[in-house]
Amino acid sequence: MEQLFLYLVPFLGILGLLIMAVKSAWVTKQPTGDEKMVELAGFIAKGAMSFLKAEWKVMGYFVVIAAIILGWSGTLLDNSSPVIAIAFVIGAVLSAFAGYLGMKIATKSNVRTTEAAKTSLAKALNVSFTGGTVMGLGVAGLAVLGMGGLFIIFYNMFVVSSGGDVNGHEMETALEVLAGFSLGAESIALFARVGGGIYTKAADVGADLVGKVEAGIPEDDVRNPATIADNVGDNVGDVAGMGADLFGSYVATILASMVLGREIVSNDNFGGIAPVLLPLVIAGLGLVFSIVGTLFVKIKSENGNVQAALKKGNWLSILLTVAASFFVIDYMLPEGDLVMSRLNSASFTKMGVFGAVFIGLIVGALMSIITEYYTAMGKGPVNSIIKQSSTGHATNIIGGLAVGMQSTVLPILVLAAGIFTSYMSAGLYGVAIAAAGMMATTAMQLAIDAFGPIADNAGGIAEMAGIMEFKTKPDYEKCVEISTKASIREMEAPGAIALISPIVVGFFFGHEVLGGMLAGVTVSGVLMGIFQNNAGGAWDNAKKSFEKGVEIDGEMYYKGSEPHKASVTGDTVGDPFKDTSGPSMNILIKLTSIVSIVIAPFIPLDSPLGLSDNGEIKIEKVAQIVAEEPATIEVLKID
Repeated sequence: MEQLFLYLVPFLGILGLLIMAVKSAWVTKQPTGDEKMVELAGFIAKGAMSFLKAEWKVMGYFVVIAAIILGWSGTLLDNSSPVIAIAFVIGAVLSAFAGYLGMKIATKSNVRTTEAAKTSLAKALNVSFTGGTVMGLGVAGLAVLGMGGLFIIFYNMFVVSSGGDVNGHEMETALEVLAGFSLGAESIALFARVGGGIYTKAADVGADLVGKVEAGIPEDDVRNPATIADNVGDNVGDVAGMGADLFGSYVATILASMVLGREIVSNDNFGGIAPVLLPLVIAGLGLVFSIVGTLFVKIKSENGNVQAALKKGNWLSILLTVAASFFVIDYMLPEGDLVMSRLNSASFTKMGVFGAVFIGLIVGALMSIITEYYTAMGKGPVNSIIKQSSTGHATNIIGGLAVGMQSTVLPILVLAAGIFTSYMSAGLYGVAIAAAGMMATTAMQLAIDAFGPIADNAGGIAEMAGIMEFKTKPDYEKCVEISTKASIREMEAPGAIALISPIVVGFFFGHEVLGGMLAGVTVSGVLMGIFQNNAGGAWDNAKKSFEKGVEIDGEMYYKGSEPHKASVTGDTVGDPFKDTSGPSMNILIKLTSIVSIVIAPFIPLDSPLGLSDNGEIKIEKVAQIVAEEPATIEVLKID
């Protein structure tokens, strides 16, 4: 039975990839429209590929250097191995490939969605959402296959072959090496998300300033050469960058649960590895039920509610995952109390573990509902920004900032309650497995997320092919080149900060200070991420509301009115919030945590500054400092 469940996980990953290939082939067979549409879509696809090639070149240098360092470091400790370098490279390659898959299908789906929209809304939804589904299944399938396959290899290499203890040093080594896979994935996610985000907003804001402000032409007017760069940005930032980002998140949450699962002594039918294997199985099941959920995203008529169809598929995948998790947890984990091997750990039961998974899925659903309330058209927060637009640009900005700040309160309370209740259910393992449960339906969530940029691109192509007379071709490639070079250059500093900071803090100040840094990064990063994402989304939808017309104090205002111009200013401010800075907070939190996990075994118990575990500065170290740098030093005991 142990072998069956072990090999079930990568099999489910392969199943997801096979269905992805079938859906991708179906999208490719759909009609592409007239020559104008095909040419415009070709410009976008070419620009997106040019950016990815430039980005991959920089990332390639980083991967090679980092892999060499990791391989060398793996020879220094007993609980690591040079194989960690191979895991790192595989994680990096799969993360980059996940982003590529998303970008490729998005640039195929956009023009086909435009053509399908000529037939019906239902057909357009089918094409665009199938394109998003290809990305979702590709990302989740690669993650499940990569994690599941490498765990089988490392488990047999370090534990089974040596007859090692599944709760001991051998399993610790296997998971430490597997952490290299997560580090590779997160490293590429950082560059892809930040670089892509900088690109898309540089192009977007540039196109807006030239088109709307200087020339006074429509947003997607192809006479503006930056328009193609703007549409390229939708693919490299909102699709490829997001794909690599969620690939990293998916892998990191699974790994965290596995690491803590090693500390649980379990008398199960899986050789004692059930707590380690469980997160992988839940991820595989989430992938399967995401596939089922996508089948229910459809509308029957032109008056169908697209948002309701997306919600139906999402909720169905969540509910099926909850139900399946109950039976899987009941089968895999043993009866009686489970205890982690660390000091003062409270016992818990397998139903406590299920409770934690259930809590994670509920938290994820609540976060989605809260985010929708603060950013959706027709809701109070967006309407408040619309009303503030009537009194000018400044009040629009103030209104958007206020909505973003207000939107952090409920999510923080929900997250805190989720952490507390999942901890009470199953300790630290419960907190980790709750996060794994929340991420289980990543394929479905990503399909919905990717649907947006595809539909947006489709609308842009439709507007451009109505406008363009093809008497002359603007210099699109120059704008793409400018944005590409700028984004590649500007992404280096944020990447270095995220990678180097935990290393410096850990080796110079020790474990406890590193833990404090991670707490600070997490708390501030979550708040900043929620604030910026929601403020940007609210500004965006406030601007879009004017396209249908809005009523302010009994008077109707439309596109081109003074309140609409104020909303455009707010949207211009909000775009970098929601597409660049906000998402980068997520990667900062994840990457600093993964780097800390990898370097933790190498950090001495006493930091180089001489701070010992009991909080005293060691006299020997102080004496050495005094000898090297004569000065008056007062040695204080740190409480």
